[in-house]
Amino acid sequence: MRRLRHLTGRHRTSSTNRTLGLLLAFNAGAVNAGGFLVVHLYTSHMTGFLSLLADNLVLGNMALVLSAVGTLWAFLSGAGTTAILVNWARSHRLRSGFALPLLLEAVLMLLFGLVGAVTLTWHTVFAVPLTVLLLAFIMGLQNAVVTKMSAAQIRTTHMTGVITDLGIEMGKMFYWNRSGVPAEGQVRANHARMRLYASLLAMFTAGGVVGAAGFKYVGFVWVVPLAAIILALSLPPLAADAGRLRALWRLRQALRAKNKHTVQDSL
Repeated sequence: MRRLRHLTGRHRTSSTNRTLGLLLAFNAGAVNAGGFLVVHLYTSHMTGFLSLLADNLVLGNMALVLSAVGTLWAFLSGAGTTAILVNWARSHRLRSGFALPLLLEAVLMLLFGLVGAVTLTWHTVFAVPLTVLLLAFIMGLQNAVVTKMSAAQIRTTHMTGVITDLGIEMGKMFYWNRSGVPAEGQVRANHARMRLYASLLAMFTAGGVVGAAGFKYVGFVWVVPLAAIILALSLPPLAADAGRLRALWRLRQALRAKNKHTVQDSL
């Protein structure tokens, strides 16, 4: 339990960032690949939706333009929601700043797993089913959590940057340093970063395989165990903050009562 609290707690280390990043990369791969089997869209790839918007704006297909705008807005809203929750928790000195958006993600994933088939028929003003917007919102939530906790060093919902960084480090590793070059001038690969990027790539791929298989053979309910893992990660810091939240609530109630009596006495 203590280990789980450290994974999503306020105080971060490179070890906890790495462990949580790998778990969330697996989750993102599973949701992204599995979601594609349902809605035929990779809802974590905002680059693709920007291209979709640009292409169809030129072609005059406004329905696809609208769908791209809606999905982009959902992803942005998810990331913005994470920022609001994290900063609210920090302003109240809570430990659960990163746990709050993960809790919301777990709840939304549970809803998707239990009623996702129904939301496929719920059309929106953006010309896509509610399911698409929900998945994009979830991916925005998660990507912002990992970005904020790792100071933008780790991404989990898309692998373009991860593969690029891995390629850069591989290039450094195979670079031939001429003899006589001082040690400080030599090109050296950062092996710790290489292991991190390779691990993120492997976990995302493994999650994709598991998610696709789960959606294919089990259906929407396959998301429920994934949501349970995210829920387990988010609950320990929230439990640790329960006492502080109760104290804050009692303090606010006392202040309201005091202000009320002050107003009545002045009358």
